[in-house]
Amino acid sequence: MTVTEIKIRKLLDEQRLKGIVSVTFDDMFAVHDIKIVQGADRLFVAMPSRRDDTGMFRDIVHPMTKQFRRELEDDILEAYHRELALHDTLTQ
Repeated sequence: MTVTEIKIRKLLDEQRLKGIVSVTFDDMFAVHDIKIVQGADRLFVAMPSRRDDTGMFRDIVHPMTKQFRRELEDDILEAYHRELALHDTLTQ
């Protein structure tokens, strides 16, 4: 499965939430509402989730391996930093 497009839908500065992303795989499957979140030590990617009957949040979709999760997170954060730099350049 190949990431064919990453769209930064929103850049935010709401405390921990920094952005909302959509990712397209193989030009055939899209995942929306992936979040870029500022953690205690670093930025990380949170998959789309919903609250279950017990009040816990559960991912709706997620990578099946640590390697693919790391690759996907790296790709998303790289696209986020490029978009952030472009945004900063345009607002100066």
